[in-house]
Amino acid sequence: MVQFFRNIGYALYRIWFYLLVALPIFIFFPFLLLTTLSEKTYSQFFWLARNLWARPILYGMGCFPKITREQRMEKRKSYMLVSNHTSMLDIMLMLVVSKNPFVFVGKKELVKIPVFGFFYKRVCIMVDRDSIRSRTGVYLRAQRRLDQGLSICIFPEGGVPEEDVILDEFKDGAFKMAIAHKIPVVPMTFYDNKKRFSFSFFSGGPGRVRAKVHRFFETGILAEEDKSTLREEVREVILKELS
Repeated sequence: MVQFFRNIGYALYRIWFYLLVALPIFIFFPFLLLTTLSEKTYSQFFWLARNLWARPILYGMGCFPKITREQRMEKRKSYMLVSNHTSMLDIMLMLVVSKNPFVFVGKKELVKIPVFGFFYKRVCIMVDRDSIRSRTGVYLRAQRRLDQGLSICIFPEGGVPEEDVILDEFKDGAFKMAIAHKIPVVPMTFYDNKKRFSFSFFSGGPGRVRAKVHRFFETGILAEEDKSTLREEVREVILKELS
């Protein structure tokens, strides 16, 4: 009986999350839409997404961000943002952590999420991981966004790892792109998102969501053949924090 009522609480917590995701989009829809009509207004869209969408979701869920930084990003400078990936809260927490406007590179399947998917396909760089042509196109679109002074965010595990995996192997894409464009890699560790809101339905609950921004990895003197070393060094920093 106790488990029954606990599961009802979990279900209500999930429903509340999806309401919080959808409501700001409906309320601010005209402003969000206007800022997606041109790439020139992306910074305005990012501000709305960060302050009127991500923050209300986290605070509304009782998931209060606590961010520590070993190094701070400079204004109007581009970076490659990477972190572990275990929860949908990773999207909101990443938006809160970075004041520098950035563009997500993510799976095309997220377009199917009602309401959220409408804006996702308009402002994010979508990739079909099964298509070589799609993966190649990502580099061209990322180059254009970097030329506009934006940063790029990629979850380098390429998806959510199995339940018993602390941190999955990293894909090359983020590191190859960072080296090609000579931008610093910013590793981040998200400690609590899986506990607060995992992809298992009957789980989760309010509490702190801690994030740590580690020291950056510079790529100015690196070549493409260094991508594997860079990838493993960045992964090791995050894994050490999670272990």
